[in-house]
Amino acid sequence: MEKNKQMNNIILSIFLCVFIILSIGVEQLEAARAFFVFGDSLVDNGNNNFLATTARADSYPYGIDSETHRASGRFSNGLNMPDLISEKIGSEPTLPYLSPELDGERLLIGANFASAGIGILNDTGVQFINIIRITEQLAYFRQYQQRVSALIGEDGAQKLVNQALVLITLGGNDFVNNYYLVPLSARSRQYALPDYVVFLISEYRKILMNLYELGARRVLVTGTGPLGCVPAELAMHSRNGECGADLQTATNLFNPQLVQLINQLNSEIGGPNHVFIYANAFAMHLDFISDPQRYGFVTSKVACCGQGPYNGMGLCTPASNLCPNRDVYAFWDPFHPSERANRLIVDKFMTGAAEYMNPINISTILALDSRV
Repeated sequence: MEKNKQMNNIILSIFLCVFIILSIGVEQLEAARAFFVFGDSLVDNGNNNFLATTARADSYPYGIDSETHRASGRFSNGLNMPDLISEKIGSEPTLPYLSPELDGERLLIGANFASAGIGILNDTGVQFINIIRITEQLAYFRQYQQRVSALIGEDGAQKLVNQALVLITLGGNDFVNNYYLVPLSARSRQYALPDYVVFLISEYRKILMNLYELGARRVLVTGTGPLGCVPAELAMHSRNGECGADLQTATNLFNPQLVQLINQLNSEIGGPNHVFIYANAFAMHLDFISDPQRYGFVTSKVACCGQGPYNGMGLCTPASNLCPNRDVYAFWDPFHPSERANRLIVDKFMTGAAEYMNPINISTILALDSRV
């Protein structure tokens, strides 16, 4: 009888321990900083795998250097920017919003709403047919908040979103897959380039304010990288390896106006905190594009995976040329950086000076917010 009593006490103790451990786990997840991602293929973690679209990275050799060595929908040989930011802030990688695995407590980590091919404008990337345009990504964000409210209550959901880190990457496709997609495109007949950029910025303002109204309070906004210098553009427009002039002009018009917009929005919102932070993707990329050897790359012109001049023609497929060592190539495919290049970029996100992150970097955000 006494032995049975002792056994029951032991079993009860085990159940209590398991319950306490699970409870602590939920509290830690709720206390951890959530991370939300919006944008295009530079940050898509696999949403397009769940869509009938040609803008997908769901086959070999994508993901060749990942833990599973399988394609996950990331336009990378391994990890992409959101993965690496999650790694740096000590969080689990965000799951694609369309993934069935994003449910229950996993929602508290955040979500990735990004979709390859999209832009600021809803007519950008129409050739990809079924992609999650930015208006739909924001609608999903509203839906996400309802789901989290059901899990931890409305106040808890609002707190989670207010304290979250948010990354948004838009703009490149509005030039590459819209204005300059074909000669005499609809948008290029409608607008001269400087007027088109003004129009883009006015539309971006609405998107950023929408994010703010949905509760985002720490938003990293990336400018466009040196669009004319990617292998795809070199293959089409470069004779001697020089960057494509039209896209570089577009970038040089767009980024300063985006900085101006961010400053205006922060000023209008007021308060002691910087809601919108500009991430200077142009400078981050240009470092290793201008001097690849300094950063351990053998080339910043030729893509690791592709075909044709600079391996910049068409898509990265099982039939493409594939470099044996991805770490020495700045570009993985005709448009996207390699994982190692992404690591250099995210290092600047974390600790970069004002030239790269304005007005503050992620490390400073984490330090400031830890005092609140």
